[in-house]
Amino acid sequence: MSGFITILLVILVFIIIYQIGKASEYAAAMRGQEVVKYKTNRVIGWMLVAFFILGLYGIWKCNEYFKPLMLPVAACENGVKYDSMFFTTLVVTGLVFFATQAVLFWFAFRYQTTEKSKSFYFAHSNKLELIWTTIPAIAMAILVAIGLRNWAAVTSPAPAEATVVEIVGKQFNWLVRYPGKDNELGKRDFRKINDATNVLGLDWTDPHNSDDIISQKGELHCVVGKAVKLLIGSRDVIHDVGLSHFRLKMDAVPGITTTLWFKPTITTDSMKRITGNPNFVYEISCDQMCGKGHYSMRGTIIVETQAEYDKWMSEQQTYYAESNPAPAAPAAPAGATKADSNMKAVSMK
Repeated sequence: MSGFITILLVILVFIIIYQIGKASEYAAAMRGQEVVKYKTNRVIGWMLVAFFILGLYGIWKCNEYFKPLMLPVAACENGVKYDSMFFTTLVVTGLVFFATQAVLFWFAFRYQTTEKSKSFYFAHSNKLELIWTTIPAIAMAILVAIGLRNWAAVTSPAPAEATVVEIVGKQFNWLVRYPGKDNELGKRDFRKINDATNVLGLDWTDPHNSDDIISQKGELHCVVGKAVKLLIGSRDVIHDVGLSHFRLKMDAVPGITTTLWFKPTITTDSMKRITGNPNFVYEISCDQMCGKGHYSMRGTIIVETQAEYDKWMSEQQTYYAESNPAPAAPAAPAGATKADSNMKAVSMK
């Protein structure tokens, strides 16, 4: 019996030694995994730093690459204010972006798991919450106030000497109406709209309509240095008058007249020299998806001197004359002489 117990004890000792060896192997393996994890963390930390630096460089290069595609200088006074607002917003948000991203990547690098580091649970801080809530709220309130000020400027009453022009969107072009010599636009009635003879439904019983001029090619002529007030509407669906070179836009809504005004400061010819593009034109785009032909809904703005504007206006035919052409005189019968025609005219009198 004692021999059996001795053998059993020997077997148990071997089993214990085996288990201790296996435990040592597991411990060594675990210690090796921890080492690998720490090394991996260090590699990832440096990769994040490299990604941050290369990302900023990429942003800079993209800005340089796409800079030629950006719009030229704003061509009206309000547009300059919008550019200033955009630059201010870009600086503020850019600084915040850089600061937050720098802190994010720095924390990922600096506070990675190492052999000596120990995690710390930070539950709550009223002071920190107050800081990162109040400061962004104040900054956003200031930016919104600047935006509202600029918006109020373009939607405020136009100067008394402003030229009033109506621009109406329809699928898929712009109709621009100018007042005639009486400087007053006549009344419209949507029930009188006829694409062949009355595209805007002008009420011919209103004498102010008799000298109005309509450009169906979407040409908006403006005088440099003189305010222009736009009366904006739509004949069918919602459109949007986009004046990107002037940094302005306004919805064209059926049944509602919206307005904005601006004062052009750079003529079309001057902008051609500024941009170095002899084919440059100010564009009127539709900035609201309005149907399958939306992409082609484009008009042009011609900013010119007062003399050029007056000359162009003098060459235009009133829409009343276009829609109500004078009947042609009856042809004289074959063989009739000029004297016969004159005698006939006298007898008719």
